[in-house]
Amino acid sequence: MSVSLQKGQKVSLSKGNEGLSTVLVGLGWDEVQRKSGLFGMKSQRDIDCDASALLLKDGKLNMNKDIIYFANLVHMSGTIRHMGDNLTGAGEGDDEQILMELSKIPPEYDRIVIVVNIYEANRRRQHFGMIRNAFIRLVDGRNNQEMCRYNLTEDYSGMTAMIFGEIYRYKGEWKFSAIGQGTNDPSLGDLCKRYV
Repeated sequence: MSVSLQKGQKVSLSKGNEGLSTVLVGLGWDEVQRKSGLFGMKSQRDIDCDASALLLKDGKLNMNKDIIYFANLVHMSGTIRHMGDNLTGAGEGDDEQILMELSKIPPEYDRIVIVVNIYEANRRRQHFGMIRNAFIRLVDGRNNQEMCRYNLTEDYSGMTAMIFGEIYRYKGEWKFSAIGQGTNDPSLGDLCKRYV
């Protein structure tokens, strides 16, 4: 049974899930309905949100190879895989997915931060206030059962990036923290500087 999380809540992924090895992180969002322009044409471009995973050692991002995103789909350890880029957020369910083999992640990595940024947000004049129904969910890879879900409900107008949550090791367990922190970082590179 899936646990519905609120901002700031933490949940153990290991307790009650003995033998958990693979977790699918699904992220989804929808564009806010817009008014059509002349002759029903769209008045602006689709919003291209990009999900990424940042692998941290002692809470710090040490190298670019530890950033898993649309241009670096597989971590060098082979334990984290981005399943591909969705350019519009259209459709039901997960828009982007990141597969994590938690049982095989090298022990020096203690935290995996899941972030989403809007591609070229400033140039396109787009922000998270133009997005609705945003969520992050964690699915047990053994049986495809959703373990937990965090639906973002706040108004994130003006925010161009989002720290959705993080998966981290604590006393031999894997846990998940629902963060939901919006930022004004204009790119993934700028967002990553928070962890250097």
